[in-house]
Amino acid sequence: VTGVSYMKLVRQFPRAGGEAIYVTTGLGARFGRLAGLGVVVTGTISSAVVALAFGGYLKSLLGISQTVGALGIVTVVALVASLGVRESVMAAAFITLIEVGTLVIVAVIGFPKLADANLAETVFTAGDDGFISPVLTGAVVAFFAFIGFEDIANMAEETVDPGRTAPRAIAWTLGISIVVYVLLASIAVVLPDRAEIVESDAPMAALFESVSGRGSDAVSTVASLAMTNGILVQIIMASRVLFGMASEKLLPGPLGALGKVDAERQTPMRATLLVAAAVSTLVILVPLGRLARITSLVTLGVFTMVNLSLFMIGGRQEGDLHRWRYVGLVGAALAIALAFWEFTTLV
Repeated sequence: VTGVSYMKLVRQFPRAGGEAIYVTTGLGARFGRLAGLGVVVTGTISSAVVALAFGGYLKSLLGISQTVGALGIVTVVALVASLGVRESVMAAAFITLIEVGTLVIVAVIGFPKLADANLAETVFTAGDDGFISPVLTGAVVAFFAFIGFEDIANMAEETVDPGRTAPRAIAWTLGISIVVYVLLASIAVVLPDRAEIVESDAPMAALFESVSGRGSDAVSTVASLAMTNGILVQIIMASRVLFGMASEKLLPGPLGALGKVDAERQTPMRATLLVAAAVSTLVILVPLGRLARITSLVTLGVFTMVNLSLFMIGGRQEGDLHRWRYVGLVGAALAIALAFWEFTTLV
């Protein structure tokens, strides 16, 4: 539902700053500033989470400290992000092909396991805690797994024909992710050693080893490479949001300098370095699991404001946004409900 809201809003507002622009237009500058900063916080925290996960895979391969590996990859990715949009996007696209290809291979190898198991009983039956509690808890965590489609909206200003291509990109991104994630999750659940996969520092490698009976070094290597993609995209996105907010005069005082780009590379260098420094700080100070849950909560808050903005903007004008405005209202209600559930479990 939220994906549809983004698709409609990016078509009308294809500018850097994404959520900050939508929410400022729909709910006012105060909420727009809050939404933009929420996106930056989400990108920063999720980058730290993925960096720590990368450190876990690197540890399984080379025995390097998880924190050291995480800090190393953040440094490398920040340098790539500083080079320019074209270079960064080409690197991200190449890594994405490797990443998705590996996930599909694991899904194909593990697919026969679904035929051997009573799928409905194993995957879709309520456990000892009932049905609602596990589903809601899983839904909140899943928001972290699906973070990324909104990055398309924040990069729309730097794409060709964003009004046409950005909405399609969001739809394809969500569709492919859903299919692959559901397949892999179902395979993991039916395996007898799923508890070991959950506890592993390198869960995709453990899953591959379980379904194939082969060594997992190759998958660990690909998974490590793939994680650089998530960090790269989030750092680019967060820096572009800060740049867009500064350009729109939504950041106060000295932070207005983040609206400048490097004369040679034409990238928001100051914003990029600031985000990378924040990611590194989180890597050192905060545990991975709690970071993921906090990210989901902040994301749900941003999604609520974006959905409400579609409803408010659509109510003030005719055309496409007017016809789709109630989708925003439904999306806001769903996001609020999940955020409330997550907040009660955190406290």
